[in-house]
Amino acid sequence: MELLRFATAGSVDDGKSTLIGRLLLDTKQIFEDQLEAVERTSRDRGFDYTNLALLTDGLRAEREQGITIDVAYRYFATPRRKFIIADTPGHTQYTRNMVTGASTADLALVLIDARKGVLEQSRRHAVIASLLQVKHLVLCVNKLDLVDFDQERFEEICAEFTDFAAKLDVDDLSFIPISALHGDNVTSHSPNTPWYEGATLLHHLEHVYIASDRNLIDPRFPVQLVIRPMSNDHHDYRGYAGQVSGGIFRPGDEVMVLPSGFKTTVAGIDAFGGPIEEAMPPMSVTIRLDDQLDISRGDLLCRPNNAPTSTQDIDAQICWFNPERGLQPGNQYALKHTTRNVRCRVQELLYRLDVNTLSRDDSCSSLTLNEIGRVKLRTTQPLFVDEYRRNRNTGSFILIDESSNETVAAGMVISTD
Repeated sequence: MELLRFATAGSVDDGKSTLIGRLLLDTKQIFEDQLEAVERTSRDRGFDYTNLALLTDGLRAEREQGITIDVAYRYFATPRRKFIIADTPGHTQYTRNMVTGASTADLALVLIDARKGVLEQSRRHAVIASLLQVKHLVLCVNKLDLVDFDQERFEEICAEFTDFAAKLDVDDLSFIPISALHGDNVTSHSPNTPWYEGATLLHHLEHVYIASDRNLIDPRFPVQLVIRPMSNDHHDYRGYAGQVSGGIFRPGDEVMVLPSGFKTTVAGIDAFGGPIEEAMPPMSVTIRLDDQLDISRGDLLCRPNNAPTSTQDIDAQICWFNPERGLQPGNQYALKHTTRNVRCRVQELLYRLDVNTLSRDDSCSSLTLNEIGRVKLRTTQPLFVDEYRRNRNTGSFILIDESSNETVAAGMVISTD
């Protein structure tokens, strides 16, 4: 079955965790003892309803404060599709956690409280989802039961968000009126919204078309591990394991190895169940080659006439994660890109992006926690990159503080010129 990854987004207390809990409950993904524990905890905390947010808010601090702090991943499936959910926090101070959760998402659910409308953090999360090239946005106008399922209120919020989304790079935008607490339009149509003729949230998640979102044009295979069993039965076996980051690989294809530039042919492709005839993203496979070449972790297989850009100068947009020290020109970091690790230096900070107005601050001298800006980096060794909007795998990287080994930023390659 096809896999859909989606993330929740929006302001604090808009009902993101409750919506995920409702999806899990209505699709029969909750064990009886789990539901009993949630019902018991809800009663102990004085709620007159089952607080479904407790199904995803697993940290003690989250349960005590009624907020989401860290990204919670949940898994469920229907007869049509498998799903991985990233329940991300809404607080401004945890924007970096939202970036982490949405970085691998195919779709983002942006929740809006029908009473409050589009808030600053709602716009912030929508902008981040757009920057991360999340192709599909679904605006869920939640808590409609608290405004008597008012159609005019729903349409007013949709119009406001549509005007804002016109500034973003969004291919697919949908609107669904819901009540996560009571399940209206989540898995089945609600009699409380006879004026809504669209699909339910679950139906939309099951049928949204994502096959064209992955890059199947540019073959990219970062080598993660060289496999040589050296046993009597496999003494001559030599394969290169990794995850396909783009394009399609088949036995007989001519490939080029970077950075050496040597060319060879794919002899075979092995997966968990045995040899396969083709490999595409995001499959993890082992590729065997016709020639014995010097290939190691960090190298990349591509087509001779379709290679990524090899460069030491990176023009990128980054989101800063570190709360203690900011990013400034001249700082040095370790950089991890696919399976390749290099060191880099911040050459220039071009601007800081205001995610609320999308304006640029060209006079900024540093980036602090949760801020997004555009920088120029110089690496010690060449990287093999594509623009992020073309390939999310070969166009993304992280920066690591070498003194603490802490991930301090996530980056997206803007230009490869």
